[in-house]
Formats: sequence, structure tokens, C-alpha cells
Amino acid sequence: MSAGAMEQKLDTKGLTCPLPVLRTKKAMKDVPAGGRLTVEATDPGAIKDFEAFCQATGNELVSSTSANGVLTFIIRKTA
Repeated sequence: MSAGAMEQKLDTKGLTCPLPVLRTKKAMKDVPAGGRLTVEATDPGAIKDFEAFCQATGNELVSSTSANGVLTFIIRKTA
């Protein structure tokens, strides 16, 4: 394994608001600064939820994509 930024994944498919964000908040505690967490969700409300989550926590929403009904968010931990 490289010493570069850690990549972690979280599957919240099938969960509805606020569970995806709550699970993400918990998972982010294990992500080192500069590391990334990829979150998969199916709740359409998650788009706004993750934008708000990143604004509130100061983490960076690197990308937000949708394919086949699955939303994928990449969040970079800033501190």
C-alpha cells in the first residue's frame, strides 16, 4: 500500500435521510486529513445533504455523480 492519500468507501444505498450523512459523519472520523471517502447512496435528497454536510464540516465535496440510480460522492477530509 502506498503512503499516499487513503481511499475509503461507504455504502449507504437503500438508506434515507438523514442516515447517509450520519453514517458519513461517523466514517469521516477514521479518514486521515487529506484522505478521501467515497459514499454511494440512493436517496435523491442526499445531493443537498452532502453539499450542506461539507459546508458545515469544512470538508471538500470533490465530486458528485449519478449513474443507474446510484449517487456517488467523493469527500476529501481537510483537517
